[in-house]
Amino acid sequence: MLQNIPQLKHTASGNFFLMAGPCIVESEQMCMDIAGTVKEITDRLQIPYIFKASFRKANRSRLDSFTGIGDIPSLEILRKVRQRYQLPIVTDIHESHEAALAADYVDVLQIPAFLCRQTELLVAAARTGKTVNVKKGQFLSPESMKFAIDKIRQSGNHQVMVTERGTMLGYGDLVVDMRGIPEMKKFDVPVVMDVTHSLQQPNQASGVTGGKPELISTIARAAMAAGADGIFIETHPNPAKALSDGANMLQLDLLEKLLVSLLKVQQAVR
Repeated sequence: MLQNIPQLKHTASGNFFLMAGPCIVESEQMCMDIAGTVKEITDRLQIPYIFKASFRKANRSRLDSFTGIGDIPSLEILRKVRQRYQLPIVTDIHESHEAALAADYVDVLQIPAFLCRQTELLVAAARTGKTVNVKKGQFLSPESMKFAIDKIRQSGNHQVMVTERGTMLGYGDLVVDMRGIPEMKKFDVPVVMDVTHSLQQPNQASGVTGGKPELISTIARAAMAAGADGIFIETHPNPAKALSDGANMLQLDLLEKLLVSLLKVQQAVR
């Protein structure tokens, strides 16, 4: 299926694929800098790479949280990244009318975990013909993701992947059950591990989500050992200054070391 994503390189390498970038488009320069850095690393390691950034964040805790610089300006920046670096792009959509809009600019439409049961959203994404990445809801079992996949396939689109991103543990933490990776692989779709969002600590009294980025390598290596096809990581040159989800991001200059270690785990498992 990955071979059908335009501009995706190194698909014959046998290596896991990477979806990585900032949480949200903050500026054109930031997106260019991150995309260029990660492309250089992944080309050297022969890892298929999809640049990730949300053009807008709709599911923020507080009304004053940063939601973006504007839909069209952000999408235009994503198009520029795609053209400059010859990279496929993935971005989130939150409402059904956004599917056709975003599809004009990106290669993969991503369904946020909170919205993975929204039928109209899934169908609208499917009908664009783009690859659809559905994140497993924090409230769902891996087995129940079958129905999200079925909605997309029954809408005429078989270009679908699913992403594990942790399950709610109480009110303010997440736990990753690695059994979900082989379970979802039974649906004959690529399975991605969203490492950074799985380490969030939501529902903080401050209204700002916390995180445990020190465990990024632990979760990523475990997912690779469990058979994940892809890794999703939000990364930023300075996570402390990121305008969204900085508490669980990977600092950009730590990415290459992590990817090298994941290739070693993948090779060992084989």
